[in-house]
Amino acid sequence: MKVYRFLTGPDDSSFCHRITAALNKGWELHGSPSLTFNSVTGQMIAGQAVVKDVPGKDYDPEMKLADQ
Repeated sequence: MKVYRFLTGPDDSSFCHRITAALNKGWELHGSPSLTFNSVTGQMIAGQAVVKDVPGKDYDPEMKLADQ
């Protein structure tokens, strides 16, 4: 079964570390990263989709994707 996550956060080194951690847990990049500007906080927000094949074939909406 393939699972999907969309990671978001401030466009800084902490976001890059989150993506790096996901890649090292077997997640793969899916598509291009995205950026948006939060005019309330004045911050750039980054986003990146990641996917991973996991055992099983039945999706359960209660599963914790970060634990996969």
